[in-house]
Amino acid sequence: MPLLQPFDRLATASPRNWARLAGFFYLVNTATSLASFSGKLHGTLLTASSITASISYTTVVLLLWILFRPVSRTISLLAAIFGLLGCADEAFWRTGLFPFHIHSLVFFGFYCTLLAVLILRSTFLPNLLGWLLALAGAGWLTFVSPRLSTLCSPYNYVAGGIGEIPLMLWLLLVGVNANRWKELDESGQSSHSVIS
Repeated sequence: MPLLQPFDRLATASPRNWARLAGFFYLVNTATSLASFSGKLHGTLLTASSITASISYTTVVLLLWILFRPVSRTISLLAAIFGLLGCADEAFWRTGLFPFHIHSLVFFGFYCTLLAVLILRSTFLPNLLGWLLALAGAGWLTFVSPRLSTLCSPYNYVAGGIGEIPLMLWLLLVGVNANRWKELDESGQSSHSVIS
């Protein structure tokens, strides 16, 4: 898509920096989400923290969508859709503006699961991160039913943390293997040109 070409070029120029930027916004999201759900914030601070959490995770979703496009454009897009639906649900559930009556963590469960598949299929991140993220996805998917999530609590939250925090830290501190990312990107581009 011509609209995405500038982003693809930026990612190609520095995939490691884009991954670290995603890790930074992931950290911002984690800190503000924990603050929002701590029960210690009220009023304007709670609203500001919730908005910051939603905006930062939306940024993470978009950055990871671009980073994982060389692995699979279809799965990356599908993961981004679930991630953005989760962000929208998280941002608007208090106002009643979101059309779905589904816990936002269910969307994030599908997002984490699809991201785990992308990591396992990639060559530029360790497979262990993919398996841990699959665990996070399973934990968040328990929120499909209030009874199931209550029955699994607090282990579903623990699974989410065990899965997402290592990915956040890896992206922030290490990034991706830029050479392997570029190899995958180039092989994907050549296969697209053969198809077209």
